[in-house]
Amino acid sequence: MPTVRVTVTLKPSLLDSAGRTVAGALSKLGFDEVRDVRIGKVIRLEVERYDEQRVHAMCRQLLANPVIEDYRIEVEP
Repeated sequence: MPTVRVTVTLKPSLLDSAGRTVAGALSKLGFDEVRDVRIGKVIRLEVERYDEQRVHAMCRQLLANPVIEDYRIEVEP
C-alpha cells in the first residue's frame, strides 16, 4: 500500500507568527544561527493506490487552504 506524505505550509508572502515565536525562543536559548522558521504540518495518507489527481483534490478540498497555504506531495516507497 503506497504512503503519501503531504506537507502543508503557509505561503511565503504570509507572516508565520508561530514560526516567528519559535525563532525568537531558539535565539533566546542561544541558537543564534537560526534566521527564519516556518511552521507547517505533515499529513501521511495510506492509500490503496496512488492517484495524483485525487490526492491533489484532497489537498484543495480539505487538507490545505489554497488561499493561504501551499502543499507538496511526496510518495514514499
